Amino acid sequence: MSTNPGGAVTDTEPGERSAAAPRGRRHAQLALGLTLFGVSMALMVVASLGVASWDVLHQGLSRSTGVSFGLVVNGVGVLVLLAWIPLKVRPGIGTVANILVVGLVADATLSLLPESFDGLAVRIALLVAGLVLNAVATGLYVGAGLGPGPRDGLMTGLARRGISIRVARTGIEVTVLVAGWLLGGTVGVGTVLFAAAIGPLTQPALKRFTLAP
Repeated sequence: MSTNPGGAVTDTEPGERSAAAPRGRRHAQLALGLTLFGVSMALMVVASLGVASWDVLHQGLSRSTGVSFGLVVNGVGVLVLLAWIPLKVRPGIGTVANILVVGLVADATLSLLPESFDGLAVRIALLVAGLVLNAVATGLYVGAGLGPGPRDGLMTGLARRGISIRVARTGIEVTVLVAGWLLGGTVGVGTVLFAAAIGPLTQPALKRFTLAP
C-alpha cells in the first residue's frame, strides 16, 4: 500500500499502487505498536507495583546478571524464537522487529524516567497507564498482521501441536512468573491486575486496529 496517496507519480499500474498502500500502513502501525509496547513496559517497571509475568522474568534476569532490562527483553526474545524451530512456526517481519525494537525502547524510556516514584497514587497512575498503553500497543502491532511476537508465537506453536491455547498460555505464564520471581523479579498487585485486565482491554484494541488481509 502507498503511504503517499496523491504523491509522486510512479510507473506502477493503479492496481499495483493500491496493493502497495496497505503494506506501508502495516509497517507504520507495527512500528508505532512496538514503540508504545516498549514504553508501556517501562511505565509498569517504574511503578514498582508488579509487572506482567514475562517482565517478572526479564526483571529477575536483569537484576541477577546486571544486564539492562531492555537487552534482557531482546535476548529472551531471541531464545524464545529459537524454540519456534521444532514447532515449525515461521516468523514474520513483525517478529524480528519485535525482538529488535521493544527492548531498546524500554531501555530508552527507563533512562528518561526516575528509578522510582514517591506516592502510591502516582505509582498506581503509572501502572494503569502502562497497562492501558500495553493493550493499545498489542492491538496495533498484532493488528498489523506482520507476524506475532516471539512469546505469542511460542504459545500458538504449541497450540498447533495439539495443546489448547488455555493450557499453553497458562503453563508458559506460570513458568516464567515463578522463574522470574525466584531470580528477584517484582510480583505484586500489578502482576495480578495485568493478568486479569489485559485480555478485556486488548480485545477492543484488536477490533479497532486489525487491518484486513
